[in-house]
Amino acid sequence: MTRLFHISDLHFGLEDPAALGWFRECVRREQPDAVLITGDLTMRARTHEFAAACDWIGALDVPVTVEVGNHDLPYFNPVERFFWPYRRIRGIERLVERELDLPGVAVVPLKTTARAQWRLDWSKGWVTPKALDKTLAAIDALPRGTTILVTAHHPLVEAGTRGRALTRGGALALRELAARGVAAVLTGHVHDAFDLVAQTDAGPIRMIGAGTLSQRIRSTPPSFNELRIDGNAIAVRVRNVEAVPTPDMQIPAIPPDALPPREPGEPVAPIHAVPPVDPPVH
Repeated sequence: MTRLFHISDLHFGLEDPAALGWFRECVRREQPDAVLITGDLTMRARTHEFAAACDWIGALDVPVTVEVGNHDLPYFNPVERFFWPYRRIRGIERLVERELDLPGVAVVPLKTTARAQWRLDWSKGWVTPKALDKTLAAIDALPRGTTILVTAHHPLVEAGTRGRALTRGGALALRELAARGVAAVLTGHVHDAFDLVAQTDAGPIRMIGAGTLSQRIRSTPPSFNELRIDGNAIAVRVRNVEAVPTPDMQIPAIPPDALPPREPGEPVAPIHAVPPVDPPVH
C-alpha cells in the first residue's frame, strides 16, 4: 500500500501557523511515502512569502512534488511575471512539476497556470496544448499497470457557477487522461475538499481536491487529504484540525473560485464552516 499526503493552498503571507505546524508534525510522525502540493504556496508571490514557503517545504523529510498556482506568479512586477515567473521559487526549484515514481504508483504533473490569457481574469486555469502534450508523453512512457495520479492546481472543469469557465482546455485534458486510464486528478484552488467523478467521452475519471492550510477558508476548517492506494483502489480521508468526518468536509460540486459561498446554490460542505466575512486577499 502507498500512502500520500495531498495539501494545497498554503498561502504564505496569510498562512495558518497552527495548521502548518500540525501538518508538519503529521509528516514527521507518520512518514508518508510522499507529499503532493497542488499550488498557491504564497499569497502575492512576494519574496519573503516564497522564502518562508521554501523553508517550510524544504523541512519536510519525505519526497515532495510541487505544482505552481495562480498566486505564485508575480502580481506587482509584470516584467518578472512574463520573463522570470519562477525566479523567487529557486529554493525548491527541483521539486516544481516533479514526477514521482513510487512502487506501482506514478505522480505526473500537469501545468494549469499561465502568465497571461485572452481574458481579464488570469487567476483561472488554462491547460495549453504544450502542457497537455508534456503530461501525456510522461504518462505514455510509464510501465503498463502503473496506478497514475495527475497533479494540477486548478480543477479541470470548463464551467463553474454563473457560467464562468474555470479551466480552459480542462474538458479535453480530462478526456485524454481518462483515455489513458489515469486513476485520479488531484487539485486545489477552491479551498474545500471534494471527491467527484467526471464523465468524459473516454470514460469516467476521478477528481480529488484538497482544502487549504491557510486563513482563507471557504466552508471548511484547514485540512489535507490522506490517500491510501492499494492497487487500483484509492481511499481518501480528509484530515483536519477539528477531526470533522470526511463526508462532512467535502463539497458536492466544484465552485469557480475560493471565495466563501454567499449566493443560493453555491456548493457548501455539510459542516458549513463559512466565515462570516470574506477572508483578506492581501
